[in-house]
Amino acid sequence: MVLPRITTIAFDADDTLWQNEHFFRLTEQRFADLLADYTDIPDLKDRLIASVTRNLSFYGFGMKGFALSMVETALEVTEHRVPGRVIAEILAAGRELLSYPIETLPYVDQALGDLQDRYRLILVTKGDVFDQERKVAASGLAEYFAAIEIVSDKTRAAYERIFSQHTEGAGHTVMVGNSLRSDIIPALEAGAFAVYVPHDLTWSYEHAEEPADHPRYARLEHLGQLPPHLLDLQHR
Repeated sequence: MVLPRITTIAFDADDTLWQNEHFFRLTEQRFADLLADYTDIPDLKDRLIASVTRNLSFYGFGMKGFALSMVETALEVTEHRVPGRVIAEILAAGRELLSYPIETLPYVDQALGDLQDRYRLILVTKGDVFDQERKVAASGLAEYFAAIEIVSDKTRAAYERIFSQHTEGAGHTVMVGNSLRSDIIPALEAGAFAVYVPHDLTWSYEHAEEPADHPRYARLEHLGQLPPHLLDLQHR
């Protein structure tokens, strides 16, 4: 089989290029600590994640929806008995998500540096625009990308638009990310190649069945393996 020439590599951002979920887990624990004197329900964190997921259609992805969902959950599980000062501390914990340092993951700079001269690189990330723009700027990685797209959600339609606008077509594009649900499956549905790079911490919402037998799918252990994988892909 002769494969089309790959000309564009699209990258996810959170937990693909830099740490993100780690800080949400720290905030979850802070939330549980703040409510320890007001509830002893064993599934508090599950209740919080259920609230975050339920509210995606209202608040979207990111720290704002997470902070509001923490408040909603605190009121629910305490039957509105939680003091106002605790609500204030919960909101402060949510705001702290905007101040955590951006820590790039291993091999990121090396991989981007190796690839930028041979491919067009674009960034495709989802969530709150203000927060995502902050993280991109703080990462120091913006200069690698010919285009940066921040979308409310990653769907087949979103990828089709992005690939049409920024690439020579989906068939000439590889999407790289840590989320099967958001980065891999819809990109494959849009006609692109997809490379899954798992992260140790991935939100349960992003889990999906791995398309292991798909001819345009690959799984790598880290981004350092991406440049040789792309070379191999072109010489099959």
